[in-house]
Amino acid sequence: MAFRSLLNKANQQFRENILFSSAMSDDDAFEDAGAGTSLAKIAGSFEELSETLESSLDSDSDYDLRLKPFCEACTLVSVLFGCLGIAFKFAEMEYTAKVRGLTEAAGKYETLNRILDNDMKNDTVKSPGSLSRNLRRVRQGLDLIRALFLNFLSSGDRSLKEAATTAYGDVCAPYHTWAVRAAVYAGMCALPTRQQLLLKLNETEETAEINMKRYISAAGPIIQYIDNLYIKRKINLDW
Repeated sequence: MAFRSLLNKANQQFRENILFSSAMSDDDAFEDAGAGTSLAKIAGSFEELSETLESSLDSDSDYDLRLKPFCEACTLVSVLFGCLGIAFKFAEMEYTAKVRGLTEAAGKYETLNRILDNDMKNDTVKSPGSLSRNLRRVRQGLDLIRALFLNFLSSGDRSLKEAATTAYGDVCAPYHTWAVRAAVYAGMCALPTRQQLLLKLNETEETAEINMKRYISAAGPIIQYIDNLYIKRKINLDW
């Protein structure tokens, strides 16, 4: 009962490198794998962002990631949190709220750099509700999904509960209050099974592996790019 009460309180509070050793050799297989599924669309969106970033680095241009396409890709990720149930309801609500805030700002700020520049000017980078703080939390959500996928694929018989618990502990737990951490860990018992998750995503073991690897590979450079926006401004990342 204590855990259930804690879960309800935390839920109310929030209402407002890589595994490629067996990579496919036939590129056509990537096009066919889980084509049209939510996971495939997410992977494709982040591949587009990553390819744009990579091409700019190759040309030695000073690339600035545009906010609107970034938000569009991030919005697609929300469905993954929804498939994980109550244990990740906290992360889902925080993530979707922060993405919404960034999306609403896309008309005013064209790029991610502009967001940081504005908050640096006003000394509001870490202020609650600031766009720089929103971006930091969205980046955390992207990394949580990436860590979950890595753990999910690390062993063919690894349970979703084990994969999710490890991912949450590594990525989000250090920044959450005790009450939220306790509620999340209690809710892990309600996670779907591995097979239930695949059914929700409309994927097989084989197509899920391909699309998860696509996301892992594409999201990594985007996450690092966002980290570098703070680092180059001498803003630490432990918040």
